[in-house]
Amino acid sequence: MQKLNIGHLLIGKPLETDELQHQAISRPIGLAVFASDALSSTAYATQEMLIILSLAGGSAALFGLSIPLAIAISALLIVVTLSYRQTIYAYPNGGGAYIVARDNLGELPAQIAGAALLTDYILTVAVSISAGVEQITSGFQGLIPFRVEIAVGIIILMTIVNLRGVKESGRIFAIPTYFFLATMFLTLGIGFYRYITGTLDVVQGVEVMHHSVLEPLTLFLVLRAFSSGCTALTGIEAISNGITAFKKPRSHNAAITLIWMSSILIALFLGITFLAHQIGALPSETETVISQLGRTIFGDGSILDYLVLAGTALILLMAANTSYADFPRLAALHAGDGFLPRQLTYRGGRLVFAWGIVALAVTASLLVIIAGASTTQLIPLYAIGVFLSFTISQTGMVVRLRKIGKMKPGEVVQGLETVLEYDPHWRQHLIVSAIGAVCTFVVLVIFAITKFTSGAWFVVVLIPTLVFTFFRIHHHYKNVAHRLSLQGARPELHKRPVRTVILVDDVHAETVRMVDFAKSLDHPWEAIHIGVNPEKAKIVQQKWEERIGEGELVVIPSPYRLLAEPIQEHIRTLQENTPGCFVHVIMGHLVMDNFLEQVLHQNSSFIFNIALSGMERVVVTSVPYQIHHLSAAEHESAAALETDAVN
Repeated sequence: MQKLNIGHLLIGKPLETDELQHQAISRPIGLAVFASDALSSTAYATQEMLIILSLAGGSAALFGLSIPLAIAISALLIVVTLSYRQTIYAYPNGGGAYIVARDNLGELPAQIAGAALLTDYILTVAVSISAGVEQITSGFQGLIPFRVEIAVGIIILMTIVNLRGVKESGRIFAIPTYFFLATMFLTLGIGFYRYITGTLDVVQGVEVMHHSVLEPLTLFLVLRAFSSGCTALTGIEAISNGITAFKKPRSHNAAITLIWMSSILIALFLGITFLAHQIGALPSETETVISQLGRTIFGDGSILDYLVLAGTALILLMAANTSYADFPRLAALHAGDGFLPRQLTYRGGRLVFAWGIVALAVTASLLVIIAGASTTQLIPLYAIGVFLSFTISQTGMVVRLRKIGKMKPGEVVQGLETVLEYDPHWRQHLIVSAIGAVCTFVVLVIFAITKFTSGAWFVVVLIPTLVFTFFRIHHHYKNVAHRLSLQGARPELHKRPVRTVILVDDVHAETVRMVDFAKSLDHPWEAIHIGVNPEKAKIVQQKWEERIGEGELVVIPSPYRLLAEPIQEHIRTLQENTPGCFVHVIMGHLVMDNFLEQVLHQNSSFIFNIALSGMERVVVTSVPYQIHHLSAAEHESAAALETDAVN
């Protein structure tokens, strides 16, 4: 009978490397995978604007400022979308701001952009999951005390699904994404119909958020509300980072998906903000603006009201999938360039960057726990990274387009990342990118200033720290590569003497295998026993003489019960007596059928491996001895042998 493989059950059977090209996704699936973050932000962007405006009081006229702010944010969104559309065609292999910056601005701006995006992707998971849980607890308020546990549980579930592969996770998450779009457009459609016909009611029974201290309505407060609403732009860059996930023609499919996403996002954001103002939606710690819209338009407790809550909660939870799609890819790019651990370039059994997915899940879970799954606490940390990457990306495109403008018609030049070709429309494209760079930089400054004291300072400090860490990792890899390099004169190869040492814990079947192996190498050898227990040492010495009968077993006393230090000292003595020699250490290692049985043993070979790996000219060989479970027939045979031995 085939053994049940839990890993295959959870994430599916491994895929061959050749199947990578068949994991590409279509535009509808791409919208679900890469747009869920951007679309989900409509569920809380309006609410976050109202929360900031409520600091100046709760008048309807004051909350009416949310409408012009939403229009301004939508205009900014259009500019950023047009700029990223140019990026998609210019860099068809993906990478977004990181690749654009590396190609046009240099390594430091590239690492800043990468650090900003990686930070933002982690925050996207924390914010979207927390906001989704808030939607759930708006309808089922008895679950409020368990928000953190629910959020972490959902992150674990998302991680397992994403480890199954981009194509499969995209199919799974397409259903909730399109369900959200259907419920929201139905809500807006009926809401506008009731507004036009004069039957749209005002929301009732909202537990209003209270502030201990109110602030005057100033430009600074309006800018704070604007920056909070700009969270609606998060996720716009996701498609440019993941172009390679699309079916061919990749750039064309990615660009069309980007336009779809931005158009839907603007329609939802403006519609929600307008209707929220018309029903008099209020900022609340216990009920979201979407929940207030749903019960006002459809009736409190109606099926459609709960469907709106369900759809919104699902899209907020699915928004994390954008990060699961992009964070591992971007981390793999960094790791491939030597700025993050190489393990992040590893593709798991389902051809996804498994280590990146796990790292994202662990970090986001810690953030959720620290912030208590509160969206309001996490929002100040959010969006600074993405607007920094916006600015760097579009600045990089300006530099690229200036290079193209200096070329002659028909001229083609190979750049660092892509081929540069003369474009007669380069001026128009440059203007779009330049306007986008200036606008996003202004928003970045506004965000950093207005949110600094409420938590943004952490990201402002974190990004430079990450960049410093990236370069330290890069320096390490360069140093290792230099030390391993064989460039220059061919090294002279020497035949050095070898001394073999067998580590003996006890004399049994495994010991015989190690002695046989050492004898086959045709080098001088000796056996060593670390005398931690003097009484056992005498027994081992006696067994050696009786059962092995050849070679020498040297007992090294260890009165302080140390394992590694005595053998290290013995090796140093050997190397002093035979200058330039290699010492070959052979040790046994019991291998059990399962992990629980394995931990019942001392597993001292791991200790010796760590201790000896730092010594020059020391080679360690571990000789495993497998202990398998016996079948019923084998148990009977073994019992019979024991009986015969007794008789």
